[in-house]
Amino acid sequence: MDRIQNLNRAETFSYINPWIRYFLFFFSLLFWVFSLLIVMIGVYAKVQKATDTVRDTFLIDPAVVLIAVGVVMFFITFCGCVGALRDNIRLLRAFSFSLTLVFLTQLSIAVLGFFYSDQTRHAVGKFVKKAIVHYRDDLDLQNLMDYIQKEFKCCGWNDYTDWSWNLYFNCTEGNPSTERCAVPFSCCTPIPGEAVINTMCGFGVQAQNSLEADRSIYPVGCADRAVVWIESHLLLVGALTLGLALPQVTPSQLIDPKAQLH
Repeated sequence: MDRIQNLNRAETFSYINPWIRYFLFFFSLLFWVFSLLIVMIGVYAKVQKATDTVRDTFLIDPAVVLIAVGVVMFFITFCGCVGALRDNIRLLRAFSFSLTLVFLTQLSIAVLGFFYSDQTRHAVGKFVKKAIVHYRDDLDLQNLMDYIQKEFKCCGWNDYTDWSWNLYFNCTEGNPSTERCAVPFSCCTPIPGEAVINTMCGFGVQAQNSLEADRSIYPVGCADRAVVWIESHLLLVGALTLGLALPQVTPSQLIDPKAQLH
């Protein structure tokens, strides 16, 4: 009789508290489904593109970024979801290790970005330059740049003349493009009551000085605007950072490090 009871206890024994186990399972399941949605959106965006893939923009292609992030999330949350469901310590430890590694990577990037701000700005600037150069080659990249410039009320990386990096907007005299010396419409200051966006509002702006350009566009670069935005929203940035860190750190603390593999 005692032997049967001991066997039943062994079969129902779990290294994780049932409440924590179910929390971990539903937490992982939620992000597992979310990661699948991200991958599906990324694949759909990549398939629907009318242009061929530009090799130089592969790493900054929003669709590729979505697919990469979704795949990483999928495998991490798979370990957490199945590990909590089956009480598999190997998968739970892999889940805990992966979350810790992701958190430490994010922390390292944040620290390096803080102490090496000039180098970080230069590195980000190189990515933005690629985005400007291939602005017309990738619709997703174009929409992303327009969104950033509208939200931050900026134009280019350093200033509005950065758009000469683009073949269509280049301001040299020999450029035959009809958009020569122009900037995208997302650089333009909105006109109150304007029902239809004037996509030609930035034509010829690069040939003007900053005082003249200030009448129709945002002449300040997005680098300076981003710094100002972060400084004026430190509480929000801190809250978002903490909100991203807690889901990564908390589950890794729920697994008993003394548990035996089985």
